[in-house]
Amino acid sequence: MSTVLLRRLAELEEGTHERAYVRNTLVELNMTLVRFAAARFRGNSEPMEDIIQVGTIGLIKAIDRFDLERGLVFSTFALPTIRGEIKRFFRDTTWAVHVPRRLKDLRLELARAGDVLAIKLDRAPTPGELAAYLDLPAEEIIEGMLAANGYSTSSMDAQTELDAGDGSFATHTGFIERGFDRVENLHALNPLIAALPRRDRQILSMRFSDELTQSEIGTRLGLSQMHVSRLLSRTVALLRTQLLTQD
Repeated sequence: MSTVLLRRLAELEEGTHERAYVRNTLVELNMTLVRFAAARFRGNSEPMEDIIQVGTIGLIKAIDRFDLERGLVFSTFALPTIRGEIKRFFRDTTWAVHVPRRLKDLRLELARAGDVLAIKLDRAPTPGELAAYLDLPAEEIIEGMLAANGYSTSSMDAQTELDAGDGSFATHTGFIERGFDRVENLHALNPLIAALPRRDRQILSMRFSDELTQSEIGTRLGLSQMHVSRLLSRTVALLRTQLLTQD
């Protein structure tokens, strides 16, 4: 749906009511990206509502800047933009500890360079890549990254927004990492996928690894888009059933 609306947005004239409506609809459809990005900053001194508002500004910028011709998935492009906007928001507040001015300025350069490289590389840049981009020694980059840890601090007894009770940050420092379940599911899926017919494995790989559209998959395999859709739905449903019924 987002792809369809983004294509429609590119066709509409600036300042028209229809364009504003399509743009607002895109924002509403993708607010889950904002909440996902904002969750990384939970526990900071700023209210979560403010962080989400700032993240929404990043989402709007991502919608306005997104180019369908580049062939990227919108969420892949939007998340770094949203996170960058939130980081800039926190950048405007004061430091929690004394840090030399040189390192404060370096932190800003690192943050800006990180946003640019994250969009370009589709992942977080390494210290070496930041050093090459800024033409600075790697040791100076690492020093700047370490200094950034002094940007803000919180008391272990400070109240958090994780719940409505009296829980402090210290009570939430140990938690179950949700990513573990994803890793376990992927590990469990490997033998199930390996047991699929060759064509079904091809379609899964093209759709979820190569991120091809159903029409593109159909063109490569000599199938209609509707046939690809049916095969894909059937395969995903089969894998889901097998995964849920495993001991």
